[in-house]
Amino acid sequence: MADFVDPKHASDTAQDSEAKPALWLRVLQFPLTRLILLGPLLFLLMGISNGFWSVQFADRPLLAIASAALMAALAIAVYVAFVRIVERRPVDELALSAMGRELGLGMLSGAGLYTLCVVILMLLGVYSIDGINPASLMLPSAAMALSSGVFEELLHRGTIFRNVEALAGSWIALLVSALIFGMMHLGNPDGNIVGGLAITIEAGLLLAALYLVTRRLWLSIGAHIAWNFTQGGIFSGSVSGAFERPGLFKAVIEGPQLLTGGKFGMEASLVALVICTATGLLVLRMAVKRKNMVPPMWKRT
Repeated sequence: MADFVDPKHASDTAQDSEAKPALWLRVLQFPLTRLILLGPLLFLLMGISNGFWSVQFADRPLLAIASAALMAALAIAVYVAFVRIVERRPVDELALSAMGRELGLGMLSGAGLYTLCVVILMLLGVYSIDGINPASLMLPSAAMALSSGVFEELLHRGTIFRNVEALAGSWIALLVSALIFGMMHLGNPDGNIVGGLAITIEAGLLLAALYLVTRRLWLSIGAHIAWNFTQGGIFSGSVSGAFERPGLFKAVIEGPQLLTGGKFGMEASLVALVICTATGLLVLRMAVKRKNMVPPMWKRT
């Protein structure tokens, strides 16, 4: 004879089973595990992408752009698959319904901020334009900006920031992700500690704030792409000490390194530090007002 099973007990047991995943899945879904698994994978894909657009297709800019676009699409697909399979949730941070509006706004913001910095340098007599180059010279910068904008945001905001935030809250995640983001630029050919610290403060803050204000990645991806493209492809500036090629305008940049940023580029200048940090603080204030900040795990009920 079969044992009697109380229907209510059976229902509670089923609900408990659904509410509490298996141990192996809980280990896999733990934020630190997610970070260890997804971070290196995206970093590897970024290295492959950089090899294609900057080396393999260095003298064929259209192929460089195509390879950067395909690798960026692959990185997004890997990120989406990881979140759906491992975290088992909708990928709200890459919601397609907000993509067009927020990506466009981010691009306007990134291009506008860099242009504002250039205008200030012009008024200070540090930057001048000595002619216009062929428009085709902008193409290599498009490949660079697309690859760096997508990969670095998926890695630093989508993976590092988000998983550290799940453990330690938004404020610590902002600090950790900004420090890692800035220090990674020290390895660039013309990288230096001043540039790394400047990027930590200005870009680490601003890009994290752009994510926080919407809890989506499109704003930060757009701003990152547009800043890099405007810097290298239009105003012929050095991009974080890693990419320096002629862009649309023939630029003459002469003045103290405190203003020009030297070989590292605009990010290491006092002008960009003030403008971008102030903008980041304003956006962060909006995120706080919207109550988008997450407390540490130990303070959650």
